[in-house]
Amino acid sequence: MKAINYLNYFFVGFPILLITLGFVSKQSNGELIGYGLLFTVLTGLFQIVFGITMLIDEPNDKNLKMYIRGVILFFSILIINIILNLPYDIFLDYLLIIIPPVLAIYFTIITYKKATK
Repeated sequence: MKAINYLNYFFVGFPILLITLGFVSKQSNGELIGYGLLFTVLTGLFQIVFGITMLIDEPNDKNLKMYIRGVILFFSILIINIILNLPYDIFLDYLLIIIPPVLAIYFTIITYKKATK
């Protein structure tokens, strides 16, 4: 479990590092910022895969169930937003921006608690 915790730190911290370096170095083309934003996709994929495998191993864990419900909520809102083609300034767009960081922090807390148990 400690290995998953350290991998999670890497996957969460690396995009933050790249984006921060992009702002500090004041790149005019924004390559580091773009790479950091693209790496967040890998972060989400890592967290979803390990969240599901951890839930399979421990099906009664309430925190993991809440995490998976949050993931399902995010993708449900995303699909509804795409299908309905809602205007850009709607509340759902703001939820789509807020939910992934909240889920990343929540999964980090879950893995930290399990690693220090």
